[in-house]
Amino acid sequence: MARTQVTREEWIDAAVAALIEGGVAAVRVDVLAKRIGITRGSFYWYFKDRDALVAAALETWEQRATADIIDGLREIPDPVERLRSLFTQALTADSYSRLEPALAADARHPLVAPVLRRVTERRVAFIADVYEARGYERTTARRQAIVAYAAYTGWLDLRHTASEVLPELAEGGPESAETLAHLAAVLDVGVPDAAG
Repeated sequence: MARTQVTREEWIDAAVAALIEGGVAAVRVDVLAKRIGITRGSFYWYFKDRDALVAAALETWEQRATADIIDGLREIPDPVERLRSLFTQALTADSYSRLEPALAADARHPLVAPVLRRVTERRVAFIADVYEARGYERTTARRQAIVAYAAYTGWLDLRHTASEVLPELAEGGPESAETLAHLAAVLDVGVPDAAG
C-alpha cells in the first residue's frame, strides 16, 4: 500500500541513495517514488522537475559533507588536532563519502560540475588555511592541501573500486586504522619539524 505523504527530505535522501548507486542517471522520479512507497504526483509538491531534485540532493551533500564539517572544525583551536579530526571524519565511511566517487564520475554533468568546483575550492582553501596555521608558508600550505585532497579523493575512489584487493582501506578492516595513521603521518598531521 502506497504512503500518502512524504517529506521533501525523504525525496532528497532517496535521490542521494540513487546518486550513490548510479550517478545522476539513476535519479528517476518514478523509481524513487516506488522506493519510498508514494505516488509520483507527490513529487511535484516539493520539486519543479527532476533537475530540481538532483540540485537539492547536491546542495544537501555540499552542506552536510563540506559546510557543516568545516564549521565544526573551526571550533578546534589547535591546527594539528583540526587536521587529525578532519582526516578522521573525511575518511570514515558514511553515505556522503560514498557519494563522492559517483559525483566524480559525473563531474562534467551541468548540475554536478559547479557544485564539485565549489566544494573542491572550499575544501582545499580550508585545508590550506589549517596547514598555514600549522606553520607552513602560504604557497607550501596550498600545495600540501592539494596533495592531502588528492589523497582523500584517491582513498575514497580506491575504497569504492578496490576494497577487496586493498583491505587496508575497507572501513573497519583489520589494517584500516594503521593505514589511516600512516596516511596522517605522510600528510604531516602532527609532525611539527616538517612544516615549511
